[in-house]
Amino acid sequence: MIGAKTEKPRHLGRGLESLLGPIRLAAEPQDQALEVLSSPSKFPPDKELKESLHQVPIDLVSPNPYQARNTWDERDLAELAESIRANGVIQPVIVRRFNDSYQLIAGERRFRAAKLVGLTTIPAVVREVTDEKLFEWSLIENIHRRDLNPIERAQAYQRYLKSFSLTQVEAAERLGEDRSVVANYVRLLDLPEEIKQMLIDGRLSMGHARAILSLPTDELRRKLANRALAGRLSVREVERLVRKYVSGSVECKTTVRTKPAHILDLEDRLAKELGTRVIIETTKNGQKGRIIIEFGSIDDFDRITESIGVTVRDEV
Repeated sequence: MIGAKTEKPRHLGRGLESLLGPIRLAAEPQDQALEVLSSPSKFPPDKELKESLHQVPIDLVSPNPYQARNTWDERDLAELAESIRANGVIQPVIVRRFNDSYQLIAGERRFRAAKLVGLTTIPAVVREVTDEKLFEWSLIENIHRRDLNPIERAQAYQRYLKSFSLTQVEAAERLGEDRSVVANYVRLLDLPEEIKQMLIDGRLSMGHARAILSLPTDELRRKLANRALAGRLSVREVERLVRKYVSGSVECKTTVRTKPAHILDLEDRLAKELGTRVIIETTKNGQKGRIIIEFGSIDDFDRITESIGVTVRDEV
């Protein structure tokens, strides 16, 4: 990831504390080693928790329909599966009753890993919750564990807002987040698909994306994102370039307002091919002009010239 910053610990209000509360083990025998860590809850005790821990048939458990994560690290799941094979499921998953079966609230990694091992049952705390609470707790669990990439998190916030007709302020209050956090993530969904994929893959950071969003067009956003990758630009360098564009760069304004679509398309294709900003300037009749290829350093210059077949460079 380029220029990624260490995030400060987030305060999520009551978090997962409200899911578990104090737990008393059920009397039936357990098939796996099971250790349940309970801590006093600041909420009123839930009588339903007294006998809420069960060994649930794993085939009767379905995934959380509001799961925010779209991608799963197969190697991470395999490692967890080996741990479960050796030690059993140490921490129960959390489920709700759903028709004649169960639906996950939290613990999908453990659920998936247990299925990989071939367990027939899994320890589970059974809670009775609404769809809205199911969504909230699923989102909180993932944010708390920082398992989501920026686009998954943005999509989760957006889905939460739309599903329950909430404002960003209301959603932030329920999730224990600042409104600006929710707003900044939701704005990422306005980025072109290519840049979203860069965020998913970890090639661009949240800081880069927020700066790039200040540009007025998707074409400029794509160009700057590609330039940031090619030149390994820091967030501050990207912010400086954005300020240059937004402040009224003549070249930028000319590109956006007057160039024909096919010239803009050529610029975009060349920029992707060379990994840097490319400007095509033509005469009024389009028969003559020039191509300007930008480079951010001597090393960047060498990379570009080699990519177009020039192996010897003069002093720049």
